[in-house]
Amino acid sequence: MTFPSSMTRRALVCAVLATTSVWAQAQSIVMSSTTSTEQSGLFAHLLPAFKKASGLDVKVVALGTGQALDMARRGDADVVFVHDQVAEEKFVADGFGIKRLPVMYNDFVLIGPKADPAAAKGKDIVAALAKLSAGNAAFVSRGDKSGTHAAELRFWTLAALTDKKGSGYKECGCGMGPALNIAASSGAYVLADRATWLNFKNRADLTILVEGDNRLFNQYGVMVVNPAKHAHVKRADAQKFVDWITSAAGQATVADYKIGGEQLFFPNASK
Repeated sequence: MTFPSSMTRRALVCAVLATTSVWAQAQSIVMSSTTSTEQSGLFAHLLPAFKKASGLDVKVVALGTGQALDMARRGDADVVFVHDQVAEEKFVADGFGIKRLPVMYNDFVLIGPKADPAAAKGKDIVAALAKLSAGNAAFVSRGDKSGTHAAELRFWTLAALTDKKGSGYKECGCGMGPALNIAASSGAYVLADRATWLNFKNRADLTILVEGDNRLFNQYGVMVVNPAKHAHVKRADAQKFVDWITSAAGQATVADYKIGGEQLFFPNASK
């Protein structure tokens, strides 16, 4: 019997390791997404179900929507899952995404101290912001080009207060969780997505003050990054996630995610 030399054995081991590495890499995709989907706990619920269905791991990089889209523009993600429809449609129009599909929705809420010194409580987000401005109330803005930040700026524009937010207005340049922490520690107002709020533990004296306004609607969309821009994008595997999350099984998994019996996201995929 002839045994391979030590050099041959090393070559065989290297070949096996290289093959294993390539195989392992092929079994995962990178998703750029929002802090709200991550910090709400949705992905911890969603991704194990997707892996069971597909065998694929998803490596999530949670950023503000603007940063998540920028990451995908650079070719550092295979799929994008965010919540700023105007920015998403531009991403596709510019050729960076193949097609945008709606996945689910929830809503934004205005959070503030229970005493509500600005008397902002109600169902009209524009009227509430006008009161915050007039009273120079402490307000924490994410200021990070996220979907939540984009929505907040839209509401200030609707209130005709783009340049008159009051002396209490401060930008933190941070994610939803840190913004809520700052608001909790300082007794400030803050706009949040409901899902992150429901999963937020450090509420201190904060409560929901404004909800139920149709303008607070918060839609999420998903897109495969266009390999025509970046040839290394794993289009086929990324498409598997898009197909699953918009399928009956994926949509049911979204609907099943609850905290304290309250549903956080509402599926509305349409192909």
